[in-house]
Amino acid sequence: MDTMQSQPSASLSTLLDQLRERLGAGAVLTGDDVTARSIDWLTGTPCHAGAIVRPGTPDELAETLRLCHAARQPVVTHGGLTGLVHGAEASPEELAISLERLDAIEAVDPVGATITVQAGAPLQKVQEAAEAAGLQFTLDLGARGSCTIGGNIATNAGGNRVIRYGMMRQQVLGLEAVLADGRVISSMSPMLKNNAGYDLKQLFIGSEGTLGIVTRAVLRLQPAMPDTRTALVACPSFDAMTGLLAHMRQTLGGELSAFEAMWRNHYRLLTDVSGRHAPPVGTESPFYVIIESQAIDADRHGARFDQALESAFEAGLLADAAIAQSDAQRDGLWAIREDIEGLVHLLSPLMTFDVSLPIGDMEGYVERVETTLQEQWPEGRLSVFGHLGDGNLHLMASVGSNDADTRHRVESCVYEPLAELGGSISAEHGIGLEKRNWLPISRSPDELALMATLKQALDPHGLLNRHKVVTYDTQDEH
Repeated sequence: MDTMQSQPSASLSTLLDQLRERLGAGAVLTGDDVTARSIDWLTGTPCHAGAIVRPGTPDELAETLRLCHAARQPVVTHGGLTGLVHGAEASPEELAISLERLDAIEAVDPVGATITVQAGAPLQKVQEAAEAAGLQFTLDLGARGSCTIGGNIATNAGGNRVIRYGMMRQQVLGLEAVLADGRVISSMSPMLKNNAGYDLKQLFIGSEGTLGIVTRAVLRLQPAMPDTRTALVACPSFDAMTGLLAHMRQTLGGELSAFEAMWRNHYRLLTDVSGRHAPPVGTESPFYVIIESQAIDADRHGARFDQALESAFEAGLLADAAIAQSDAQRDGLWAIREDIEGLVHLLSPLMTFDVSLPIGDMEGYVERVETTLQEQWPEGRLSVFGHLGDGNLHLMASVGSNDADTRHRVESCVYEPLAELGGSISAEHGIGLEKRNWLPISRSPDELALMATLKQALDPHGLLNRHKVVTYDTQDEH
């Protein structure tokens, strides 16, 4: 075990004693209780923080930051630890602040269609609370059982229903956050319309815990959609797939809730090659799509969905289709798209990428990345899938090594073509440590300077998730 971790410095020991006195002994974890926790679900990397602090209320979190600020103690926020950009990585000189105990559903307002929750509440718990009230919370991710609302807000999470309901930003009506010095910024308005000055909550959505730690939020709910129709279809070309997207948008309108694309390399790997899933349609097509529609009226909705697919087939936009006839079949279709565990097993050592770019440029972009990778690593493999309707692709690359030099070369293959396309190096996963040095591809010098100005204004000593997202000179040396 790291001796710095098992034997904290005198100043850190004093701070931990203060935190135990204020929060209770069980709120502070050290030693084996820290290293037993993994901060990376892909690799199982243990936590190396000097300690883990677990405040039980928003007030206790504010008190924790006040004490850390006075001691100039850097901290790293921990939510559900499902991120992919090393945003939860902490050194022995840093404290991890876990929000796992801030998991309450505080209130549900079925008339105003809002739910008020604490930041540590898992996404699935919020979905279930909304469902119990006859409504739905529309954000949905594969990690729904583990990821937390605070993490969803901090990364402006996307997921499977962005095409219909938007990103996490669109679901947040109000929030409360604690600044680096312990001040509480409470902007918990449940109003959809609120133009009373600056919309301060937007500062914290997508900031990855670098400007403040979210403690509570008022979230927007939507009417429940009890009837769901799901199909997995094969498309004969990229143009057919994009034509199918336009067709389904036109014929289903606002009922279209997911349009998830899979390149053949992804679909075939998880079906024929690995045998992990039975292919619902043949594996010879170049592109596959999961189409999902949600509505209230089952009979009319079902007829519209079937007719939309039939007319798409007649127009040559799809070559084959499998329509789910039960929840079990629906889950089976989605399992092919969401089997990240399978990809980790089949492609390890795996490098994951999350990019966005204009839909019309996707085919050429993927071909360029694949060609460049194969030129350097002939035995390398690439799996491509994503939220096509949102302009978001996920690329999973395996070239036989994951050392720092190899990773940088692979990142160059993936990120550099985005510059001329006006694309983004991060569509929904965030920046963290992993993508920070590539941020100039997607942000101008003036934008980066403004980010640094905001960081300096709200966290002048660089205590919150330091080195993540943006770098700048602080008032202190750590």
